[in-house]
Amino acid sequence: MKMTFRWYGEGFDNITLKQIRQIPGCSGLMGVLDQYAAGEVWPLEAIQEYVKHVNEAGLEVEVIESVNVHEDIKMGLPSRDQYIDNYIQTIRNLAQCGIKVIVYNFMPVFDWLRTDLAREIPEDGSNSLYYDDEDLRGMTPMKIVEETTKNSNGFTLPGWEPDRLKELERVLNIYKDIDEDKLRENYKYFLEKIIPVCEEVGIRMAVHPDDPAWPVFGLPRVAHSQEDFDKIVQMVDSPANSLCLCTGSLGSSPDNNIPQIIRHFGQMNRIACAHVRNVKYLGFKKFREAPHLSSEGDLDLYEIMLAFYETSFDGYIRPDHGRMIWDEVGRPGYGLYDRALGLTYINGLWEAIVKSHRK
Repeated sequence: MKMTFRWYGEGFDNITLKQIRQIPGCSGLMGVLDQYAAGEVWPLEAIQEYVKHVNEAGLEVEVIESVNVHEDIKMGLPSRDQYIDNYIQTIRNLAQCGIKVIVYNFMPVFDWLRTDLAREIPEDGSNSLYYDDEDLRGMTPMKIVEETTKNSNGFTLPGWEPDRLKELERVLNIYKDIDEDKLRENYKYFLEKIIPVCEEVGIRMAVHPDDPAWPVFGLPRVAHSQEDFDKIVQMVDSPANSLCLCTGSLGSSPDNNIPQIIRHFGQMNRIACAHVRNVKYLGFKKFREAPHLSSEGDLDLYEIMLAFYETSFDGYIRPDHGRMIWDEVGRPGYGLYDRALGLTYINGLWEAIVKSHRK
């Protein structure tokens, strides 16, 4: 198991590689080239420069996140083949630079979605990402885009890039004729094109769960339960067609038993990487991000890490969304301090589990 940290790149992140390098037990990054729009080819030279820069700072980069799937692919439009060809070229370019895992999602229109990016936590005065389905019902899609953009502290947030959202109304109209079965059909078409290439170049695709774990604005969503992921891995039966097991995204729904899901897909060797974090339930479809410590939220991080251990997980893990603490101001959900605390806590759990299981 390798412990990693998400970093957006020089000029796109207020956290430095030097700071990340100082987190005990952090071997590298789950990186991203945030400047490229969905459907664009990530240039080989840009990837090489990014990897070289990270390596010179003493860190690895073997996982790349947010190689976004163009909306035309999800909608099954005639233009999808060109965008799939572009995606395949990006896969080849990443593999040439030593990348082993690509994290992506197949969520229509919106990636992760919250109704407040900085909800104060009364108990300690920190703030965190927050979701309330009742609040969302009082918003239009355009309103949530406006609020999210306004409160992002000047950062472009993953999944909320302006080029994707400027055609929001047109895309939403097309999705009125796309149900879950049709979305899965389009998803299968995409996987059948890219997975043979991944097998050829040694890349594993790792699909991220829907966040939160239910449909929003009436859009179809097909990746937020064990049953959903069973259907996905069966679309193309290959280790290259794997999961990014995000405990917080799946855990936003109390119906999901996270350790059980980890064991189910871990025994199949279909978890390429994981985002590990905690959530606090505040009511029906209402939650906030919590500190990683089990007692601070409603997920048992010990049982989660034990499930990874007992299924011989040897992929990549990173702490996920953290609170803003100690007066830090940064990219919502992606501050330095709370995520660094989370990484250290996860590493501590892992060390205790490994040592307690020695014969």
